[in-house]
Amino acid sequence: MELQPNPGKSLTIDVDGEIWARYPIRTHVIRPGEDIVGVAERYAKPHLREGDYLFVSEKVVAIAQGRAYPIDEIRPSLWARLLSKFVTKSPHGIGLGSPWTMELAIREAGLPRILLAASVAALTKPLGIRGMFYRVAGRNVAAIDGPTPYTLPPYNRYAKLPPKDPDEVARRMAERLGVRVVIVDANDLGVEALGLSDPDISVEFVRKVFRDNPLGQASQRTPLCVVRRVR
Repeated sequence: MELQPNPGKSLTIDVDGEIWARYPIRTHVIRPGEDIVGVAERYAKPHLREGDYLFVSEKVVAIAQGRAYPIDEIRPSLWARLLSKFVTKSPHGIGLGSPWTMELAIREAGLPRILLAASVAALTKPLGIRGMFYRVAGRNVAAIDGPTPYTLPPYNRYAKLPPKDPDEVARRMAERLGVRVVIVDANDLGVEALGLSDPDISVEFVRKVFRDNPLGQASQRTPLCVVRRVR
């Protein structure tokens, strides 16, 4: 296989004594309205073998579904502007730390739930309990992300919701490709499996095999990854 790891990333990783290779696959820039299953078939199928997994970045699934929006078209509410000021900023992604992404969170989960999540977080954070905001707000809110200078254009000026029905997208890909599929939200802070083609796929395995974020989160343009046990 001619596929190579992204710069600064390792090709292989040890998962509980097993060695797994992660082969990133470069694609064109995905646009809204594209058939993401067809994209996966076009780029990944020639490289797949029996027993492989295909990991797919949740971002390109959301983009193809039309769930990414130019920030110029998002009009943040007063609540979005206020609440975003209290979000801890991270160099690994903007999260809800912008009025645009907070506005999407309010639209996705509803203002009452976001206010409840913010209240719970305000009470528990001083006690050293972190992550309560997203536990209350929900997994969909945790997958919302926004514009960063290192994101591939034009999406460095976009904010996005999580993909819709990621399990169903993963199942359709698996049927077309003949391998297990994971729709994954991975960054340099952590890994979450948003969609699984098979409920028997171990979420813990997904987190371990992708714990170093082999796809990267800048301009690599590698939203697909063949994951294969090599030893």
